[in-house]
Amino acid sequence: YCHYDVQPVDPVDLWESPPFVPVVKDGQMLARGASDCKCHVSMHARAIEALMRTRGSLPVNLRLVIEGEEESSSLHLDAWLTANRDRLKADFAVISDTSFFEGNLPALTVALRGLIYFQLDVTGSDVDLHSGVYGGAVDNPANAVCQIVAALKGPDGRVNVPGFYDDVAPLTALDKQAFADLPFDENAYMESLGVPALFGEPGFTTLERVGARPTLDVDGIWGGFEGEGPKTIIPAHAHAKISCRLVANQDAEKIFQLVADYIARVAPKTVRYSIQRLGDGNPSLTPIDNPAAQAAARAIEATFGAPPLYIREGGSVPVCASFESILGLSTVLLGFAPADGRFHAPNEWMWMSNYETGIRTIAKYWDEVSKLETT
Repeated sequence: YCHYDVQPVDPVDLWESPPFVPVVKDGQMLARGASDCKCHVSMHARAIEALMRTRGSLPVNLRLVIEGEEESSSLHLDAWLTANRDRLKADFAVISDTSFFEGNLPALTVALRGLIYFQLDVTGSDVDLHSGVYGGAVDNPANAVCQIVAALKGPDGRVNVPGFYDDVAPLTALDKQAFADLPFDENAYMESLGVPALFGEPGFTTLERVGARPTLDVDGIWGGFEGEGPKTIIPAHAHAKISCRLVANQDAEKIFQLVADYIARVAPKTVRYSIQRLGDGNPSLTPIDNPAAQAAARAIEATFGAPPLYIREGGSVPVCASFESILGLSTVLLGFAPADGRFHAPNEWMWMSNYETGIRTIAKYWDEVSKLETT
């Protein structure tokens, strides 16, 4: 699986070259989709072409799913997968929409976080009220939103929602070692972000928190007067956008219900509120010792000259969970984009060396997979 659709190119004036005219400069290809994810579509096609030209056949049977709606939430994909289950029967799925580790170190992504995203709308009076006339008589929706948001997490970063962590898959000794093997400079990371200190759930390293622990964050909060100068009101309404990143064994539907139930418990009775669901997706985990993943590791080492690191992405690729839940397929995440390839931003780029060596890796991988079938 790959996708060929891309994000908008805005702001176009920040591009060094026309975004849809690929340009190779200093070993990098600049173009929208160069890393995310047209490169992978082309690499898989080129690997198949090379095998067919040199051998006349492929070592395994392949079925390709190349999508054009990934960047708009794959709105129609799940229905299509459901309707085409028989056409899509397979031993496992390979998804190429991931990257190498920082420093362009070869890596296999073994986990992706899921997501729930919703908007909380809190309403008091039908109209804004004079804070001098009504202050002290009615609750303030902006205060109420802050009260609800503050109740969701403790000062140490742990989520207060009962049951939120119940289904989280614990890290195995192999998982912990994989995190420890990653070359990560916490001070440099902090400096690159421009923050005075890092923050998160106690008892876990920074990389473990980003890749293997669930989160709850406020993505936006607003309400009341925001213009220049004073305007003394009690706003009629206030809002917050809230997201949770989910990890292996957590179910998006269940977590949303737990969070919604907790909000119902902590929301002041002096205001009204509603919740708009804006999107969700389940997490995915492929064990490091999965035979298909180990075949990918051997292919990467044979072509790039180094065994891959095993990484967990903090973001989400919803199709991964769709393949698992609808088609019953485990997934291998085999991607070759540079970690700093400016995905979704101006001047997106791809190392040509990753592109060319990645084609060889994919061809080698199908040979490694064919050995799994015979052993």
